[in-house]
Amino acid sequence: MPGEQLHPWHDGYEGAVSLTFDDGMRSQLEGALPILAENGLSATFYVNPRGPDWRGLLEPWKAVAEDGHEVGNHTVSHPCSCAFKETRADCLETMTLDDMEWEIGEGKRRISEVIPEQVDFTFCYPCYHAHVGEGPDRRSYVPVVARHHVAGRGKGDYANHPLTADLHHLYSFPVERRATSEMIGLVEEAAGQNRWAVLTFHGISEGHLSVTESDFTGLCNYLGEHRDRIWTAPVVAVARSIHAWRSARTTRTNHGP
Repeated sequence: MPGEQLHPWHDGYEGAVSLTFDDGMRSQLEGALPILAENGLSATFYVNPRGPDWRGLLEPWKAVAEDGHEVGNHTVSHPCSCAFKETRADCLETMTLDDMEWEIGEGKRRISEVIPEQVDFTFCYPCYHAHVGEGPDRRSYVPVVARHHVAGRGKGDYANHPLTADLHHLYSFPVERRATSEMIGLVEEAAGQNRWAVLTFHGISEGHLSVTESDFTGLCNYLGEHRDRIWTAPVVAVARSIHAWRSARTTRTNHGP
C-alpha cells in the first residue's frame, strides 16, 4: 500500500534491540548501569519485590527508572517449575491461575507504588516458564500477563517479527557466557530482517548466568556506535511502538486508503 510504514522502527532504523536484566542483581546496579550510561543506552530491569522489606528492595530502582530505564515485573516470589527443585513446594506445577493472578498483580502493584512515575511497564516470566499445573491440568498463564501488562518476555530461538510476534510472550535470547561477537551477531541478524532482538542478562561478572564486564562493554559500545540504524530501547518502548503500528495497519485495512 502506498505510503504504508513497513515496520514500526522510526528514523531510518533497520531493527530494534532490547537489553533486559533479570532478578535485580547488584552487578546490574554497579556494573551494567554505568556502562549503559557511558553509551547513552536505556534498558529493562525485571525485579522481584519480595519479602517484608519489599519497599526497601525497590528503593534503588527508583533512580534507575528516573534515568530512563524500565523497571519491570518479575512476579513477587519468582516461581519456577518443580523440575528445577528437590521438592514440590512453591512451584508452578502446584500453583493455580489464581495464584499467578496474585503474583503478577501484586508485583505490579508494589512496583507502581514505589515508582508511580512509570505509566506502564512489562512482565518477565521467571525461569522462562509460562504454565501452572501439570499433565491434563496444565494451563498457560500468558492470559494473566496480558490482563496486567502491555507485553511479557519469555524465551525463544528467533528475533521477534513486529507483525506476528505474541507481545505477551516475546522471544528472547539468553546470552550468559556469550562473547561480544556472538551478541553482536544476534543483533545484526535481527536488524537484517527488520526484527526485534531481545537479549536476556543476569549478572555482569556475577553468578553462574553471567557475561563478563568486557563482553558487555563491547556490546554496548557497538550499539552506541550504531545508534543511527539500530534502535536500542526498553521492552515497554518497543512494545508501545508495535502496538501503535499494528493499530494503524488495522485501521487502514478496515477503512481502505
